Amino acid sequence: MSRPTNLRLDDQLCFALYAAANTVTRAYRPLLEQIGLTYPQYLVMLVLWQNGECAVNEIASRLALPPHAISPLVDRLSDAGLVVRRREAPDRRVVHVHLTAAGADLETAASEAQQTVVCRTRLTAPAMTDLRDDLHGLVRLMGVGPGVQSRNRRRGQDENLRPKTSGPARGAEPKTMPITTEGEAS
Repeated sequence: MSRPTNLRLDDQLCFALYAAANTVTRAYRPLLEQIGLTYPQYLVMLVLWQNGECAVNEIASRLALPPHAISPLVDRLSDAGLVVRRREAPDRRVVHVHLTAAGADLETAASEAQQTVVCRTRLTAPAMTDLRDDLHGLVRLMGVGPGVQSRNRRRGQDENLRPKTSGPARGAEPKTMPITTEGEAS
């Protein structure tokens, strides 16, 4: 019986994504500690800096997390004086979160931290944009994350979610790259 050859660690997309995400998060950690944020809190603050006041469920949707995962983050940000929660009519069950002056002021320091991490990647601006867009595209193709309708998960990928190809016109078969393992010629 032959052993499967598709289970080499370095050939796994999941491992490459896991290692890259851990590396980037570790690069952020000391910089964010200096401004009093954890990485998950930073993500919540990014949503608020970009969108202004949001309901907890909107923040959760934007971060592709369940609302119950956002509440403890908002609690800590509120305790730190960076955000304020409030409930409004007509639906008092909905919790809205908005930045305090201190939370808004933190955006400049967070921007500096982000720029430091970007520099550490040594990627050019176009390469960074392409990588980010490819990763967002992967999330959409797999049917999870912000902006993906539940119908796409049930019915398979939507025409608008197909990967970009540099080949034939729309509707034609996309180009594929041969998969090779180390030591094989392509």
